[in-house]
Amino acid sequence: MNALLADYLPIVIFIGVAGFIGLALMVAPFLVAVRKPDPEKLSAYECGFNAFDDARMKFDVRFYLVAILFIIFDLEVAFLFPWAVAFGKLGAFGFWSMMVFLAVLTIGFIYEWRKGALEWD
Repeated sequence: MNALLADYLPIVIFIGVAGFIGLALMVAPFLVAVRKPDPEKLSAYECGFNAFDDARMKFDVRFYLVAILFIIFDLEVAFLFPWAVAFGKLGAFGFWSMMVFLAVLTIGFIYEWRKGALEWD
């Protein structure tokens, strides 16, 4: 029984050290942070400008277009790396399916470009 417990000792030590570091990182800001609140620091901040008066006001569509642009590039990177690793085993079907995927993403990028998401005047 002692041999079995000795096998789990590194895991217990790892969990203990991780818990201690996590707790220390949660408590440390309360001990060392500078507490000088001012109106600017306490004000609501969202998207680089002051908060709206009404939640139902019109919102600039460029923020949505940038979000779509981020999703396009995020998906592209997330699928290209595994595809590149397994490229030799996929064959022609894997190649052409990725080309179709990239074509769809390129169409989305062209849509973003035409809508002016890349221009912040």
